[in-house]
Amino acid sequence: MASEKPQDLVVTCTAPVNIAVIKYWGKRDEALILPINSSLSVTLHQDQLKTITTAAISKDFTEDRIWLNGREEDVGQPRLQACLREIRRLARKRRSTGDGDALPLSLSYKVHVASENNFPTAAGLASSAAGYACLAYTLARVYGVEGDLSEVARRGSGSACRSLYGGFVEWQMGEQADGKDSIAQQIAPEWHWPQLRVLILVFRAESIVPERMKEMTHCIQERDFQAFAQLTMKDSNQFHATCLDTFPPISYLNDTSRRIIQLVHCFNTHHGQTKVAYTFDAGPNAVIFTLDDTVAEFVAAVRHSFPPATNGDKFLKGLPVTPVLLSDELKAALAMEPSPGGVQYIIATQVGPGPQVLDSSNAHLLGPDGLPQQDP
Repeated sequence: MASEKPQDLVVTCTAPVNIAVIKYWGKRDEALILPINSSLSVTLHQDQLKTITTAAISKDFTEDRIWLNGREEDVGQPRLQACLREIRRLARKRRSTGDGDALPLSLSYKVHVASENNFPTAAGLASSAAGYACLAYTLARVYGVEGDLSEVARRGSGSACRSLYGGFVEWQMGEQADGKDSIAQQIAPEWHWPQLRVLILVFRAESIVPERMKEMTHCIQERDFQAFAQLTMKDSNQFHATCLDTFPPISYLNDTSRRIIQLVHCFNTHHGQTKVAYTFDAGPNAVIFTLDDTVAEFVAAVRHSFPPATNGDKFLKGLPVTPVLLSDELKAALAMEPSPGGVQYIIATQVGPGPQVLDSSNAHLLGPDGLPQQDP
């Protein structure tokens, strides 16, 4: 953390993407963003996918302002305002009880915020979850707020509360009307299942839940990939079937999504066991779960079924994957005509930690004037 002038404070933090394996199916309270069911997610590693946010407060700022991916946005958005109000309320509460006497800044100072993602925004990759988790975490450090930030992040995006922790995270639906018990908690740390890998397939643009929660928690605790994979796919399928069953229907999947589903099932059938699992959130891009000893073969299967159109050398990003050749038997088992360019690229990653504070002033997205830094 660094400050340019005694009366200013600037903090930069990062937060991860999370992918739900038991999904959040809807809200019982729209204003407080309280879910109708508990959900469970895997936090992805920030080496590959993260949001970075800088927040600065100064007596020289005349209004709150925010920039997302270099573009100034309306700071009056209700969810953004809900996060700001809640952080400032908690800061006032801390100061009123005497805990915040050491805070040097006036709570009346305006805040400037700049936030960027290192992954495609609005592509079903939980950019809002990472973004609001990072916003809540960064604002809390600027305003001297301590403790659980689940409620703050949840006001921006429900699933954002799960991005406040690393590893495997449960968002408890809670029962209280005010949402105080609708919080996130880690059920296993990022190092609990070191063999687990996650592949994100980025496409070209075109009651049962409570029982599942217990089952999925058990799968993670036991590191039972077969049961974890099958439950992940069943929950994804039912979520999207429910979306289609609304009127008018909502369809997040496209033809490439459905071909990936077919590919996964053919791959698993060929091996006689569940070695790979898919899930889809609010977008067509597939998220694949597998173990480290299966990654190379499945990546080769994707490359075979969706040959890169022009970017063969940039088809795979993130963790290194050693190329392997597919057996003729597996090629035959995939049973589909190649679809060149259907998958733009693959991001290979793993389970990772929760939000981090960046101590280097070189990491700040805002300059000494409180405006976004310009690229040299």
